[in-house]
Amino acid sequence: MRETFAGMPWWVKWVAVPLLALFVFGGALASILGAIIGLIFKVLLFAGLVGGLIFVVKKFTGGGSKSSSSDW
Repeated sequence: MRETFAGMPWWVKWVAVPLLALFVFGGALASILGAIIGLIFKVLLFAGLVGGLIFVVKKFTGGGSKSSSSDW
């Protein structure tokens, strides 16, 4: 493989081959990247909703009172 690229100009190795790889595998890379970003978004959304739920429950149930530490 190295001998094949040895006689090629620099732009074939550093421009044309990566562009061909992006053209061929671009859809797969985009779907994987989209799935990862979607998963991170869902995890952050879940954490925010749980935090908001805890805040609302403590606000309406008088979370400031120190009744007992064994409630949770």
